[in-house]
Amino acid sequence: MKPLIRISFLILLTTTLTAVQAASPLPRSTPEAQGVSSGALSDFVNALDQIDGMNSVMIVRHGHVIAEGWWAPYDAAHNHILYSLSKSFTSTAVGMAVAEGKLSIDDEVLKFYPDDAPANPSRNLKAMRVRDLLMISTGHQDEPSPAADVVCPKSFLAKEVPHLPGTHFKYNTAATFMQSAIVQKVTGQTVLDFLQPRLFEPLGIEHPLWDTNFQGISLGGYGLRVRTEDIAKFGQLYLQKGRWNGKQ
Repeated sequence: MKPLIRISFLILLTTTLTAVQAASPLPRSTPEAQGVSSGALSDFVNALDQIDGMNSVMIVRHGHVIAEGWWAPYDAAHNHILYSLSKSFTSTAVGMAVAEGKLSIDDEVLKFYPDDAPANPSRNLKAMRVRDLLMISTGHQDEPSPAADVVCPKSFLAKEVPHLPGTHFKYNTAATFMQSAIVQKVTGQTVLDFLQPRLFEPLGIEHPLWDTNFQGISLGGYGLRVRTEDIAKFGQLYLQKGRWNGKQ
């Protein structure tokens, strides 16, 4: 870490900064005003500074940003690759689609892509529900490939399901892709477009990007890019049980 970057980063812990130039930024506050020690935050950031590959940090307390900073070459306007944090945005889209009556978490997965099913679906595959996709307990022993040039409803449904869904946890990025595919099937929109007016615009999340598979389906389990403050807003939304500026 270059000393200049580190020093400027630590200064953020003890001063009130102008809000990031973003739509509807979170309010800023000093750490002490929110009951947090600046010294403790400084120690925390010193520890983070020893980790290779850090991009940014933003700490929110009582809905106020009390510490924020970026390691070069990143900055407040940078869209960060979220990797598996993308999964939480996809499951949010599923929840919103459920709330709008587009599907149920107890719907069978095969219901949405019957033409992509194997000729003789196994009993376990027939039993797989949207709920199992959300819980990453699809019954797979081995994870289907989540690679963008491979993953699709057909490749997911072709994978052997040796365990009864709901009884066997296996980390499964392709399962979140299927959530994305199902949302697109029932709404006619990618998860990115579906969330635009329902999540991104209300929270002031500008210019989100989401990679797709070869069929144009948002990857779901990874591939989303947003800014650091957008992630903080998303976390705050969940702390507030889905309410934002007085609206559910």
